[in-house]
Amino acid sequence: MKQDWKPGTLVYPLPALLVSCGNDPSDYNLITVAWTGTLCTNPPMCYISVRPERHSHQLIRENMEFVINLTTKEMAYATDWCGVNSGKDHRKFEEMGLTAGKASIVNAPTVEESPLCIECRVKEIVALGSHDMFVADVVNVLADDKYLDPVTGAFDMERANLLVYVHGKYYELGSFIGKFGWSVKKKK
Repeated sequence: MKQDWKPGTLVYPLPALLVSCGNDPSDYNLITVAWTGTLCTNPPMCYISVRPERHSHQLIRENMEFVINLTTKEMAYATDWCGVNSGKDHRKFEEMGLTAGKASIVNAPTVEESPLCIECRVKEIVALGSHDMFVADVVNVLADDKYLDPVTGAFDMERANLLVYVHGKYYELGSFIGKFGWSVKKKK
């Protein structure tokens, strides 16, 4: 038997991300984001949703760029901390011991400790209610060599030990089960 609940956003798990923004070291900031996703493959597009009252909202709106940095189990404390403290009052990179790296295309910094950094340029801002959605073109992806398969060059998600967010809690991503299409693959 299933119960009726009031409408809510219970689509989980979601990636727990650190989004970096700002265009100069004096205003670099990090915001923890779980309201995110893929919008399109070709051209590659994604989005993040941010409350207008958040300090990073204004930085992203002014610069129209940001970087989505995937997080790991080792980055869990910093990821949570950056989500509950404001960049108005804190220098998050410094206080969390994270390294602001140089993106290849956008002016926003990367997080060097992140296994994968997705450089984004805002295409559109959609006001939705509690959050504004920043619809963005992906202009570059930086992958840490230590997570690349030496034979195929593919990114090893399992080895990266990625962090996910589920209804107010953080978890490490589980073990590999199968790749897309494995359920219908013909046996040899």
